[in-house]
Amino acid sequence: MQFTSAQPGSLQAKALHDLRLDAAREALATAALLALVLVALIVPGWMAHAFALKALAVFVLGCALLMWGLARHMPHRRFGAANRVTLLRLAMIAVLAGGIGQAWHPPDVVAWAAIVLATTAALLDALDGPLARAQGLASDFGARFDMESDAFMILVLSLLVWHWDKAGAWVLLAGLARYLFVAAAWAWPWLSRPLPPSMRRKTVCVVQITCLIVCLGPIIARPWSQAIAAISLALLLLSFAIDVRWLIQEHRQRVSTKETE
Repeated sequence: MQFTSAQPGSLQAKALHDLRLDAAREALATAALLALVLVALIVPGWMAHAFALKALAVFVLGCALLMWGLARHMPHRRFGAANRVTLLRLAMIAVLAGGIGQAWHPPDVVAWAAIVLATTAALLDALDGPLARAQGLASDFGARFDMESDAFMILVLSLLVWHWDKAGAWVLLAGLARYLFVAAAWAWPWLSRPLPPSMRRKTVCVVQITCLIVCLGPIIARPWSQAIAAISLALLLLSFAIDVRWLIQEHRQRVSTKETE
């Protein structure tokens, strides 16, 4: 269903209400599943209460941001299977985020569990796009939700790599790169212009996530973990540099065109 200016605003409001209600149901169901998992980890004494509180807080914050940007999913009235997959990935990432700053015993077992969880979340990333297209529910919201989940996952993984002393604090630049870029766009709005589709960008994202997961492995010690993190960070920064260069050139062309008019 496509909305036009001829349709009453009440129809659009009703559609947005239905969409938000559907999204809220999915968020509550995923939150309930997350809570069950956290309880199962806390009751035997495997994880501390602080771990659960942090994980839930991260997930709730993510859901709040999701609801805030949900209007971009219009004119669809359904949240869709693709966004449900991304929501599940967000819950997994929240569990990983809960482990930041925690002391783990035994550390090797926890590290392997984190690797399995992170790898599962990474593999699920391959499902959302095909599902959205198959259901006819692709949208700017879905693409942004997926991208921001990837960026947040990189941030969480880089924090874990640093927390587990697999690399120095410089590895946090991998997780902060996306957010620094967004912050720069506030000062220079032309940096927020849409970029052309790029397989290079997607590949570098996958490589970055994979390398950070590898660094968490108990069998990957320094200096190997540092080398892997450094190489993947260099590729990520190079990818950002290529995009920034394209945006600068595009901005200069627009300015030049306006001056000649």
